[in-house]
Amino acid sequence: MQSNTRTHVIQAALFIITIITTTMAGAEWMFGNIFGFVYDMLFFLIGKPDGKEVPIPTKPMGWAEFVQGFHFSIPFLLILTIHEFGHYFVAKAHKVRVTLPYYIPLWFGISQSIGTLGAFIRIKEVVKSRVKFFDIGIAGPLAGFVAALVVLWYGFTHLPPPDYIFKIHPEYERFGLNYPQFAYENPAGNLMLGDNILFWFFKNYVADPARLPHAYEIIHYPYLFAGYLALFFTSLNLIPIGQLDGGHILYGMIGKKRFNVVAPVLFGIFAFYAGLGVFRTESFATGSDAVFYERLFYLAIYVYFLYICFKRAFDNPSTALMTSLLIVVGQFAVTYIRPDWDGSVNLLPFVFILGRFLGIRHPETEDNTPLDTPRFILGIVAFVIFVISFSPTPFIIIE
Repeated sequence: MQSNTRTHVIQAALFIITIITTTMAGAEWMFGNIFGFVYDMLFFLIGKPDGKEVPIPTKPMGWAEFVQGFHFSIPFLLILTIHEFGHYFVAKAHKVRVTLPYYIPLWFGISQSIGTLGAFIRIKEVVKSRVKFFDIGIAGPLAGFVAALVVLWYGFTHLPPPDYIFKIHPEYERFGLNYPQFAYENPAGNLMLGDNILFWFFKNYVADPARLPHAYEIIHYPYLFAGYLALFFTSLNLIPIGQLDGGHILYGMIGKKRFNVVAPVLFGIFAFYAGLGVFRTESFATGSDAVFYERLFYLAIYVYFLYICFKRAFDNPSTALMTSLLIVVGQFAVTYIRPDWDGSVNLLPFVFILGRFLGIRHPETEDNTPLDTPRFILGIVAFVIFVISFSPTPFIIIE
């Protein structure tokens, strides 16, 4: 089999597997349950543990639920595909050699997921121009954002009747449409999607208020959930750091010299916000020496985590360590003055991936011709999209 044919077979197989995994994941979110065959397989191989409670699905899910999962997977993968082909076609227009998208399936089977880690195209040659980097970088987010708007508009204008929720939670039916007054007396464990500006706008000015689901139940509405996730990943992609799409855009707009100054500062702000509230001064106000030293140990691990994230951003490791310590001191100071302020610990894994693997800096280009005015305006539009799509606290688990 020729190399190109083998590559296309792999790409097609990954795409088909990703359709299956995102459809299963969508069904699991829609019905608030998981497919139980993974547990059945584990019990068959290793036996059921004695005397231990196992989270076996209470409502078996089958083919009918899987088919319903297409209401999530089709719009979600459509947005993702439009995003990737935005990059692809613009790269081709610039005569830059790129591959078709590689989709990354991910399905846990024992807990809920979204069925994929996304997709990527591989650039097979060095991009030598700021303009090309800008055009290729901005095309994906703009195309995907337009697709996400269409999905969100459809989702919010085609909400099912209010009693749809009883198909997901039959136990709510005895309370009638006033179920939130009774079902959420103990809301711990519920997942809520944190608003961004655009999602808030759709909820308040597009949706029919009589059909709008409770905040704890939006995850069961596939078009809303798919659109929200699309905005979330679009905003992450548009963070103007490193080789993210936003990094390509900012690099094209301001050039390497300014970018190398701005990007580490923006990364520091991002890391500062993500970890805000993880440790507070009152956390160490304890009469137990054992508890105090245990928390001090965790604090040291957190400082080391930040050091690893910043190590690639600076030539001198001491600068990375000092930056990490300054961030922690600043977080302590802010939470002491404003104890009600919290960041979003959900973003810390992305801080790690960005700092440790993707990198904060941007590769240099031979052709540093500045952008023309229309492109510069388009870059500003991209960062406006980032602002209206970004949620400071995207996923909130009620405690």
